[in-house]
Amino acid sequence: MEHKGFTLWFTGLPCSGKTVLADAVAADLKKKGMKVERLDGDIVRKHLTRDLGFSAEDRNMNIERVTFVAKLLTRNGVAVLASFVSPFNKIRAYSREEIGDYILVDVKCSLKECERRDVKGMYAKARAGEIKNFTGIDDPFEEPDKADIIVETDKQTIEESKEIILEALDKMGYLPN
Repeated sequence: MEHKGFTLWFTGLPCSGKTVLADAVAADLKKKGMKVERLDGDIVRKHLTRDLGFSAEDRNMNIERVTFVAKLLTRNGVAVLASFVSPFNKIRAYSREEIGDYILVDVKCSLKECERRDVKGMYAKARAGEIKNFTGIDDPFEEPDKADIIVETDKQTIEESKEIILEALDKMGYLPN
């Protein structure tokens, strides 16, 4: 089925639910017969940007590379679901400008809940000083100034958040009839 390509960009603190939510939305879009690709922070850093660290410069380069890939897929009719902390408004604005059909999803979740969900122990390591430049602990996260969709994963189930996103995509004209 042919459909207009777009990038649905999930931003939020580590462990806020970006990946789980993006995977759930992707599954529903595939059921609708759409071409879907997932770009996720952990996977991209393993394959596309393993040469980069977590300095502000490296984080921006990571997002610039992902933006390039998302732009190519989007213009070729693919629904791209990108889940990245992407903590700065400036780089998110860059991605929006480059990609064009870009929908920013602000995945809100309290720091306390993100820490509770952290099965890898990254927050504890960051608080102990073992991980430097960790977003939410010793590196900032700027709340999006231009979010198209807002979900609150510490107050909503994944299903509820997913439905909010799908309804918004439908209203924006990105879903097939």
